[in-house]
Amino acid sequence: MTTQDSSLDLQAHVKNAIKNNTALCIQGGNSKSFYGRTPIGQTLKINDHSGIINYEPTELVITARAGTPLKEIEYALLENNQILPFEPPHYGNNATLGGTVACNLSGPRRAAAGAARDYMLGCKVLNGKGEIISFGGEVMKNVAGYDVSRLMAGALGTLGVLLEVSLKVLPRPEAEITLTLEHNTEKALAKIIRLAQVNFPISANCYDGDRLFLRLSGTEGAVETSKKPIGGEIIETEHDIWQKIKEQQHGFFMTDQPLWRLSVAADTPPIKLEGKWLYEWNGALRWLVSSASAETIQAAAKKIGGHATRYRGHDQNHIDVFHPLSPALLNLHKKLKHAFDPHGIFNRGRMYPDF
Repeated sequence: MTTQDSSLDLQAHVKNAIKNNTALCIQGGNSKSFYGRTPIGQTLKINDHSGIINYEPTELVITARAGTPLKEIEYALLENNQILPFEPPHYGNNATLGGTVACNLSGPRRAAAGAARDYMLGCKVLNGKGEIISFGGEVMKNVAGYDVSRLMAGALGTLGVLLEVSLKVLPRPEAEITLTLEHNTEKALAKIIRLAQVNFPISANCYDGDRLFLRLSGTEGAVETSKKPIGGEIIETEHDIWQKIKEQQHGFFMTDQPLWRLSVAADTPPIKLEGKWLYEWNGALRWLVSSASAETIQAAAKKIGGHATRYRGHDQNHIDVFHPLSPALLNLHKKLKHAFDPHGIFNRGRMYPDF
């Protein structure tokens, strides 16, 4: 099947679903099916809509179909000594570009480089009216108005079917090392905040309750001159620790208890909640393994201006997977849903029961 044919086939499927009021569950590699609630509907597979369309290493731009395996994108970039700056997790061999963007998931480099949506240049989308529409392009622009392509990042397929995505990429760092230090939680968080205020080439940090890990990335000179003032020991298997953190293969994540993801201000003191903690992104991302109730955890996050998501180990039909929206935000979400998917056929219930 040609690329054009696969787009038209998906479009015909959506139009038929609209006609019959059939809900559709969008599925790529299915590596992130654990994330969010269980959507209602027939499966609409997009993994056959695959392949890199355009890659210009000198322009630092790649455009690919949504069903393209993420590892295929990363291999192509590696051959040209380039990377996806937001370091996305795969959570399985079948991860696709579309699923990565739809979930807006970023890895350890997020605090230094930005999120997945920050690198969205444009996309082609099949909306809930059965129309194929394009947003943005393949260059960075400063224009008035809302960047609709970035709206698709994190929408979990509730607004439409991603068909193509254009992303900005960056050169691979010339040098990288990882330093490790032993600290208690208060000292580790204080050091992270202090280092973030200084011009050190820190591309990732993590505190697992025992050791603080700091990754330095950049030129050979910048990395070399930063080692001594930061302190700590260099670990030889630095790639392994960040791979384990990114893919949740670190021992912290090996649990049968619910795993919570809390997003808070980086300088927030340790939160008094029962459970085990792991800190990333300068302290702004906090993983919590806890059997405490959803109401308790979400109330604690709300009190300090953050929000909490049940990431793993939960009933996916439960109402509290994502942090409850305020009435104003819920109304805004519903309006966006109606604008892009007026018949409500895409990923019903994936984010919230109401849409």
